[in-house]
Amino acid sequence: MDSKPKRVMAKKKVNIKDVAAKAGVHPSTVSRVLNPDTASMVSRPVAERVTSIASEMGYKRSPMASGLRTGRSYTVGVLIPDLTNPIFPPIVRGIERSLGERGYIAILADSDNNKKDEHAILDSMKSRHVDGLILATAHRKDLAVNTCIDEQIPLVLVNRSIDSHAVTEVINDDEKGISLAIEHLLELGHRSIAYLGGPPDTSTGRDRHQAFKKIMRAHGLEPDPELIVNCAAFTEPEGHLGFLSLLKKHRHFSAVVAANDLLALGCFDALQESELRCPQDISVTGFNDTPFMDRLSPPLTTVQIPLDEMGAKAAQLLLNLIRDPQIDSETIKLKPKLVVRGSTAKPRT
Repeated sequence: MDSKPKRVMAKKKVNIKDVAAKAGVHPSTVSRVLNPDTASMVSRPVAERVTSIASEMGYKRSPMASGLRTGRSYTVGVLIPDLTNPIFPPIVRGIERSLGERGYIAILADSDNNKKDEHAILDSMKSRHVDGLILATAHRKDLAVNTCIDEQIPLVLVNRSIDSHAVTEVINDDEKGISLAIEHLLELGHRSIAYLGGPPDTSTGRDRHQAFKKIMRAHGLEPDPELIVNCAAFTEPEGHLGFLSLLKKHRHFSAVVAANDLLALGCFDALQESELRCPQDISVTGFNDTPFMDRLSPPLTTVQIPLDEMGAKAAQLLLNLIRDPQIDSETIKLKPKLVVRGSTAKPRT
C-alpha cells in the first residue's frame, strides 16, 4: 500500500492584527503598547492585557518592521578606545541593558586608541544608519565629535568630555576621587606623595592631574614637579615605565596616586622589579576599581566608580535625545567612593 508522507502545514505567524482582535483593541494600540517609546501612552490595564495576550499568542515585535515605519534602525553605535581595559566591559554591560529595555541593540567597536581607525569606524556606523552614538574615545579636542555635532547625530560621551561644545556626557567626579585617595594617604601619615597620571589630551588625564595639585595645595603641601609623571596611555606598561622614571629621579616619596588601576598595576610590576615592597616601602592607590583589583597581592586600594551605572545612564540619555533631538545637553557627574585594601599603609618611620 502506497503511503505518501503527510505535508506539515506551516504554522501561521501571529501578526499585530491577530493580537488586536483577541484583545479587542485597535492594532495601533498594540503597536504603542509593544513599543517601549510609546507604551506609557496607553493605560496600564490595557497595556497589561495586550502584553499578556501577545505573549500567549507568541507574537514578537519586529524592530525591522518598526524601523520601516519610523525611519529608525533601533541600533546604537558604541565606540570604546581599548577593549582590554577592564573599565569598559561593565560600562558596555550597562549600556546594553538599558538599550535592550527599549528594544535597541548596540553595535560595539574598539578603536585601539587609533584616531584613524576611530574615524573609519564612525563612518561605517553612520553608513549602517545607527540612530545615535555613545563614545568613550573622546579627546579634549576631538574632530570626530565635532563632525557628529555638525551632522546632528544624537551623541553621548561616556567617561570623558571635550573642551568645546555643549555635549551630553556621563562622567566621574574626578576631583572628588583624587581627593579621596590623597586624604586617605594623609590620614595614614604620608606627606611625600607622587602622582602617576594619564595622557593630558584626555579629560580624565587633565582633570585628575589638576585635581592632584589642587588637593595637595589645599592641605598645605606643594606638589613636587619631579614627582609628577603623565603617561602616554592608561595602560599597565605605561604605569611600569612611569613608576621607574619616578624612582630614577632619586626623590623621596612614600606613596603614589595612580590615575587608573592599570597604571597602578604597572607600579606593582616596577616595585617588584626594583625589590621594593607594597605597602611596606611605598603605598599605591588606583582609580576605577575595575574587576579583580581585590584579588591582587596586595589587594589594591582604589577609587570606585559606578561603571555599570555610567553605561546605563549614557544609554538612557541617548535614547531621550533620539526621541527628542531638541533636548538641551547635560552633564551627569557620578560620585565615587574609596575602597581601602592592602596596598596602602602608614609610612615607615
